[in-house]
Amino acid sequence: MEADWAIVGGGVVGLSVAYGLVRRGHRVLVLDGSDADFRASRGNFGLIWVQSKGLAEPAYARWTRASAALWKDFAAELSAASGADLSLSQRGGYEFFLDEGALELQARRYDRLKQELGGDYPYQVLGHNALKREEPAIGPRVAGALFHDEDGHVNPLALLRTLASEVRRSGGTVVSGVTVTDVVQSGGFVLRTADGRSFRAGRVVMAAGLGAATLGPRLGFRAPVRPQRGQVLITERMPPLLSRPSGTLRQVNEGGIQIGASNEEVGLDDGTSASVSARIAAEAIAVLPDLARARVVRSWGALRIMSPDGLPIYQQSAAMPGAFMVTCHSGITLAAAHALRLPAWLEGRADAPDLEVFREDRFS
Repeated sequence: MEADWAIVGGGVVGLSVAYGLVRRGHRVLVLDGSDADFRASRGNFGLIWVQSKGLAEPAYARWTRASAALWKDFAAELSAASGADLSLSQRGGYEFFLDEGALELQARRYDRLKQELGGDYPYQVLGHNALKREEPAIGPRVAGALFHDEDGHVNPLALLRTLASEVRRSGGTVVSGVTVTDVVQSGGFVLRTADGRSFRAGRVVMAAGLGAATLGPRLGFRAPVRPQRGQVLITERMPPLLSRPSGTLRQVNEGGIQIGASNEEVGLDDGTSASVSARIAAEAIAVLPDLARARVVRSWGALRIMSPDGLPIYQQSAAMPGAFMVTCHSGITLAAAHALRLPAWLEGRADAPDLEVFREDRFS
């Protein structure tokens, strides 16, 4: 099987890139792993999140905001083609604070970033009373929130399913249940899989998440990625409690309240623990006291893909030109940019986004 592009990894990142290349007329092959693999795309929080991104690197704030600005048209395009409802809501989002000092400190960080972005960073500081007018269900312990009007959320499983179906419908090929074990350059690239098959492509994008740590060096990358676990809870369906999401609370389209998330350095362990679940539940109740009466119907853990500085990695291999690495821990937020802007960078076009700051050699 020959293709113009082979995408290694069929999660949201890989499928977003594949969708973008297919819509530009390329023959695209996606090689996806097994259901036993660690899959951030099936366990993430579903946020389209701008605030707090790029506090130490303004270029990341610009890239994140560019993607957020594309999301409305991106979702509309996918929905029009597939008939799927992605449950997109992009009316802003909160970062809640129980401590006024912590709120003021973070607001100062946002103000510095706003200055570095030339004054273009639309956030507001909401005290308790102002926040209460927007979100009547918040509790008395909430000191206030930072509000950013570009934030939002989406149904991440609907997005994953729709991207896969649209890549196929548009002429791409998605092969599931295969693990790429080796890639060699020979008149293009030959990708060999654990079950003995071989696939050919002119160019390769490695979007394999944590799998990049193993496969990346074969393509000439350092691939310095590590797992970070986040645990999430979801309650039974509730009456409307929260009109906008936060980084740790959102009311999903089915009505449940999704609660998260931890940041745990536990290696390749995507399990759950009662102590962490209890902690994030208590933090959620402090913000929304009505949750004390809600039943939790499911909990899970998932592994983020983290670089040493938490920023994405976009780089073409110096050792194997035509092989690219694309990895990030904000696959939902950046899906629109990966589909609508990143293909120009992969093609080497003059109108490509400037992603030099995200090269992995920054870790050298």
